[in-house]
Amino acid sequence: MAYETILSETTDGVLTLTLNRPDVLNAVTDTMLKELLSALRGAEREASVRCIVLTGAGRGFCAGQDLNSASETNDGRRLSVGEHLRQGYTPVVQGIRAIEKPVIAAVNGVAAGAGANLALACDVRVASETASFVQAFVKIGLIPDSGGTLFLPMLVGYAKAAELAFTGDRIGAEESLRLGLVNQVVPGAALMETAHALAARLAALPTRAIGLTKRAFNRALMPNLDAILDYEADMQELASRTADYTEGVAAFREKRTPTFTGQ
Repeated sequence: MAYETILSETTDGVLTLTLNRPDVLNAVTDTMLKELLSALRGAEREASVRCIVLTGAGRGFCAGQDLNSASETNDGRRLSVGEHLRQGYTPVVQGIRAIEKPVIAAVNGVAAGAGANLALACDVRVASETASFVQAFVKIGLIPDSGGTLFLPMLVGYAKAAELAFTGDRIGAEESLRLGLVNQVVPGAALMETAHALAARLAALPTRAIGLTKRAFNRALMPNLDAILDYEADMQELASRTADYTEGVAAFREKRTPTFTGQ
């Protein structure tokens, strides 16, 4: 299938999905979310696909939501932030977790905001030396979404998760490895070779057993994922109605430092 915003290639049982808006660090649009979901659903049905690699084109993995991309309903009404999450990001995160095949994130550069949490939703993360993660939401007056309120503290513990979410600080590849956000760090030139070697190894193993293991992990560690994603949408809706959110978005677009008032 031909896509507008992602690339899809299957070789030896491994489906590689590449976010393909490199000029904007693969910032997410509605079209990209729909195409990712379509590709995941197709991979679930296709028996020849036994492992998935998710990566980004160019120098970034994913910069998160494209703030210049409006989300609208079929009748032209602009979606609220909460509606956008429920209709766009939530199904993709659910799809990554529900597919009973291993999903590897090959993080080739910055993974910010929802882009970071799409990577965290994957089963395994391989990062290049130039990769970085940033929970950028607070910088525009929002909360971590796309499963970030679950995946981040699950991986690094509450205290560090709170620090990263509250400050929006960027952490590099080696710090991400130390914290347990990624499984391994490799030179940038070796990233895709390393990710595909791992994917090929997993694809040659009993896919059904791996899928059932993933299902059991989901039940043990994140049985309330759907409820958490829904609650994130509620909290994001509240955050999006604050003066600080309005100021944060305006400052981002005007390329200036925001002045937050706590309102």
